[in-house]
Amino acid sequence: MIEQKKQVRDSAGIYDTLPSFAVESLRRSLLAWYAENKRDLPWRRTRDPYAIWVSEIMLQQTQVKTVIPYYERWLATLPTVKTLAIAQQQDVLKLWQGLGYYARARNLHQAAQVVVAQHGGTFPQTLETAMQLPGIGRTTAGGILSAAFNLPVAILDGNVKRVLARLVALPVPPKRAIAQLWQISEWLLDREQSRDFNQALMDLGATLCTPANPSCFRCPWQPMCQAYQQGIQTEIPMTESRAPIPHKRIGVAVIWDGQGNILIDRRKQSGLLGGMWEFPGGKLEPGETVEECIRREIREELGIEIEVGDRLISVDHTYSHFRVTLEVHHCKHLSGEPQAIECDEIRWVTLEEIEQFPFPAANVRIIEALRSGK
Repeated sequence: MIEQKKQVRDSAGIYDTLPSFAVESLRRSLLAWYAENKRDLPWRRTRDPYAIWVSEIMLQQTQVKTVIPYYERWLATLPTVKTLAIAQQQDVLKLWQGLGYYARARNLHQAAQVVVAQHGGTFPQTLETAMQLPGIGRTTAGGILSAAFNLPVAILDGNVKRVLARLVALPVPPKRAIAQLWQISEWLLDREQSRDFNQALMDLGATLCTPANPSCFRCPWQPMCQAYQQGIQTEIPMTESRAPIPHKRIGVAVIWDGQGNILIDRRKQSGLLGGMWEFPGGKLEPGETVEECIRREIREELGIEIEVGDRLISVDHTYSHFRVTLEVHHCKHLSGEPQAIECDEIRWVTLEEIEQFPFPAANVRIIEALRSGK
């Protein structure tokens, strides 16, 4: 234990700020707190690695209360890794619609196919092999392996980073000390009760050691927390100034064919919304009007000529690193046969049929506007 602590101190360079305390005491106090205060979450009622895996992917950058109905609906529809592996991508994305970060769903689908094809439908039980699956990094692998199999594998999600940064009064933003934080997480891990310890650490960050107004008076680690002792718990984790997020204006066309059909296209597999369906359009160029943008984009993307008509709706939507305003207009198809030049697929559909297709949240608002007769 002494040698392990010395090694971490030497490599992390931050243990000089800690008092001498027993790791066993930290483990015991956290597990005792968890026994009394753990959240009753559906994925904690199972040891099925597939169900836990689904929850871990859904919980990436998404709140628990948002995930629960998606998780329950997902498992009711795709209850096993084999059912997911043979599902159509469109059906997978439709189930995911509204959760955002759609690469998670695409990767989960691909990883299920790998697990079935290469691992006999059984989730691999080594960190290295698990991390070879699409969409599974070190934290996700650790969460699955510890929760499903009680394997002694550490985690470091956003909640855990915050807890550990405050525990040691980390003097730099967490992203500058990832290696050190991993060492601390591994050092503290209770290797006999890794399932409960990791879940407890996440619960501590989610319920008490929150980003704003942490409930330090209720925290089992308060006596050892260096940030609390120094009165700087609200200043840690340290943050770096961020540049304003870019804002893009997008001209969007709802193209009608004269028989009540609307033209939609499926995005290429790469990128933020890969594989999702959308109404075609693109970014306004400097000095360009919305109408000019829509005509140009439709010509470039689909190879057809359209007449841009009345404005339908403007939709503001924020993603993690940028925000968009969709300027949506009704349009009429004039000439040319639509081609999938900049997309994977195109279809003419009725407003009734459109429900079958997975759309990003911003496009769902366009569909709602169409249905309301705006």
